[in-house]
Amino acid sequence: MDNTRFKRFFASLLTILGIVGILFACVGFLSDKPVLGMTITKWDSIVPFLVGIVFLISGVNLVSRS
Repeated sequence: MDNTRFKRFFASLLTILGIVGILFACVGFLSDKPVLGMTITKWDSIVPFLVGIVFLISGVNLVSRS
């Protein structure tokens, strides 16, 4: 695999992980029931949301640069 294809693959992987993290945080924030077997409080859902935002932004920036 050449360098450009690897960058695009890695950027798309980061973008997908960011979207999944943001969706998980939103479901955890809005749900009173356990999500995927984990009980998440409203304050605990901030961490996956922030990590998802970081992954999403870095993935989109990497796609636009490659």
